Amino acid sequence: MPTSSTGHGMPEMLTIELIYALPTKQQLLTLRLPQGSTVQQAIDASGLLQKYPEIDLKTNRIGVFGKLSKPDALLHDRDRVEIYRPLIADPKEVRKQRAAAGKVMKKGAGDGE
Repeated sequence: MPTSSTGHGMPEMLTIELIYALPTKQQLLTLRLPQGSTVQQAIDASGLLQKYPEIDLKTNRIGVFGKLSKPDALLHDRDRVEIYRPLIADPKEVRKQRAAAGKVMKKGAGDGE
């Protein structure tokens, strides 16, 4: 008779959090999945792909606790799977624009003499 680490003959279950952050709120779900589940299986089980059709796993990146992950990565108990939205702007470009705007403001500030 097969046994598991729980000793009750049932497969060990994982508790997984799955999060998808929207601009105005975040969707956080807690899932119970069998040992050996993958990131992709957690996303599929969450129902988020149906609820938010804008999620495209070909373009949206996914991760576990802030580190990029592949869909076939195995999950561990208490992992947090994250679905990231595409960036609206390149952070480097935004910093360059802010720096350029700051130089213009400083340059123009003393022109009233």
